[in-house]
Amino acid sequence: MGGRQSAAEYQYTLTGDDADQLYKWTPKLVAALGKHRAQLLDVNSDLQQNGLQTMVQVHRETAKRYGFDPNQIDNVLYDALGQRTVSTIYNALNQYAVVMEVAPQYWQVPQQLDRLYLSTGAGNANGTAQTQMSGSTVSGVTAASAVATTTSTSSGTSSTNSDAESNTTTNSISNAKGGTSSGSADSTSAETMVPLTALASFSTSHTATQVNHQGGQVAATLSFNLPPGGSLSAAGQAIAAASAEIGMPASIHGAFAGAAQAYSQSMGAVPLLIAAALGVVYLVLGILYENTIHPITILSTLPSAGIGATLALLVFGTSFSVIAMIGMILLIGIVKKNGIMMVDVAIQLQRRDGMRAAQAIHDAAVLRLRPILMTTLAAVLGAVPLAVGIGQGAALRQPLGVTVIGGLIFSQMFTLYTTPVIYL
Repeated sequence: MGGRQSAAEYQYTLTGDDADQLYKWTPKLVAALGKHRAQLLDVNSDLQQNGLQTMVQVHRETAKRYGFDPNQIDNVLYDALGQRTVSTIYNALNQYAVVMEVAPQYWQVPQQLDRLYLSTGAGNANGTAQTQMSGSTVSGVTAASAVATTTSTSSGTSSTNSDAESNTTTNSISNAKGGTSSGSADSTSAETMVPLTALASFSTSHTATQVNHQGGQVAATLSFNLPPGGSLSAAGQAIAAASAEIGMPASIHGAFAGAAQAYSQSMGAVPLLIAAALGVVYLVLGILYENTIHPITILSTLPSAGIGATLALLVFGTSFSVIAMIGMILLIGIVKKNGIMMVDVAIQLQRRDGMRAAQAIHDAAVLRLRPILMTTLAAVLGAVPLAVGIGQGAALRQPLGVTVIGGLIFSQMFTLYTTPVIYL
């Protein structure tokens, strides 16, 4: 549900504009959350800051004495390690990119940079795909690669250093394979190879192996699990408290992500859902009774149902999940029938027989007691299999059964007395 892959069930994402600040404070927050084991467990982050990088510092003055511009050194490094695409081979069904690089054994470790050399005779390459490829690179390649390389040379896209005889040989191979080329090498002067170590120094340091972003900002995600009986609300409070303890800068923002975000958003809509359900019930009953007061009398049965459902969840140690919320919505439809049965009869007795309100609601309560008990017991017994929780997926349905049973029993004991009082 939008979260990154992590080592725990729930996620909390920190975002900020300054990557250095984010990388500095995220480990501090993880360490601080380790003290809140009553609310969170298995806290970890997705930061991977221990990757190795080698920085190449070019000595420009030294390079200039040898006749090298900075872009020439860049091109040598790109040719060797950058996987430069120098050409494309086409056939009837597919196309293949020709990639230039050193042999794999020469880019496994940074120490191989000591074996890179630059040619003083190659000059500064020009064109769209600049390289500093030596002439010996062409002479030892396969025919297909020779076609591509020679073609790029003839268009001025690479700078090679070979004699005229080698160039002629390469062109003949190219022509034989269908790649026409009549160009000559960019340089036929004597070649002096200068080691890269004479022009640059190397330093190794740590760096992030990946940089995550969210909403255009650098992001770091904390993952955690909940202890038995724990809740996401308590976890959120623990994260806020830990952030305050370490003095987290205001420029770093945090919010739930993934399943935790979806849960918090759904639970945030619960008050609106319940308010909408109550509004619909009030409108329907108001139209039915042509009265604005009697619907309130019927809706007065709902608070006791909510209290009973909450108490039942607490007694059985069941968390208020989305399924429990569905049970609350279901109670609105079941519990209000107690008030409807009494109020409906009382209104008819008043309008048809002219009874006083007290006598009408008393007779209605006596008359409708049996159907009220019957429907309540039927609903309670129907919810028992859900609350007992037998079978596959029973844990998911238990909150629904506990909520319905607790709400119905508690409201039954109170609404038989409170509804007539409120009616009067």
